[in-house]
Amino acid sequence: MFIAGMQKLTLLDYPGRVACTVFTAGCDLRCPFCHNASLALPGRARDSMEAEEVLAFLRKRRGVLDGVAVTGGEPLLHRELDGLLAEIKALGYAVKLDTNGTFPLRLREIVEAGLADRVAMDIKAAPENYPKLVGLEGFDLAPVRESAEYLMGCGVDYEFRTTAVRGLHTPSDFEGIADWIAGAKEYYIQEFKDSGDLIAGQGLGAFTEAEMARFADIVRPKVPGVKIRGI
Repeated sequence: MFIAGMQKLTLLDYPGRVACTVFTAGCDLRCPFCHNASLALPGRARDSMEAEEVLAFLRKRRGVLDGVAVTGGEPLLHRELDGLLAEIKALGYAVKLDTNGTFPLRLREIVEAGLADRVAMDIKAAPENYPKLVGLEGFDLAPVRESAEYLMGCGVDYEFRTTAVRGLHTPSDFEGIADWIAGAKEYYIQEFKDSGDLIAGQGLGAFTEAEMARFADIVRPKVPGVKIRGI
């Protein structure tokens, strides 16, 4: 398993917990606005660490941290993830897993094994706009739909989230998203930030606070719990 690094303290990546963030490398999507291009793309120079280094850190931080957020890249690419999550759970930590939703069977395995306490899943765009947003012509949305449906019914704590990107999203995206995830418990519209490590960032930017509020208003009739994150 390729662990590309760790943020030793975060108050943002795992809502309600003092956590660290573990980054896995590799992704099956090529979202142009991805802010972790060095993690997603093959051949990029990046740091690496062994799982035992992560676990050794967590053993020392028991009583200080109470959660671990696992993100990427796309963590579900890695079959070894199950073992790492099991060891993290054995140390007494709550686990939040980030995913793009393209591996519904792997997601189900991990949730039903009790290895994730919370799942954050990206909803990139309205269904008809997905290929553009994930950078893959002819993208098959069926697995993502399956993952979303599973999370809404399986009982695990979850959130859906969309990073709103000027140059990629329009109000119609949020109309389509609202129809898709109607009744979802938690949905966040996130501000786009240019990390300087984008896959294809030319022409992309952030929406204003007022525009983000408008998107939330579009979604709210069908997803009352919609919130704006990052502004």
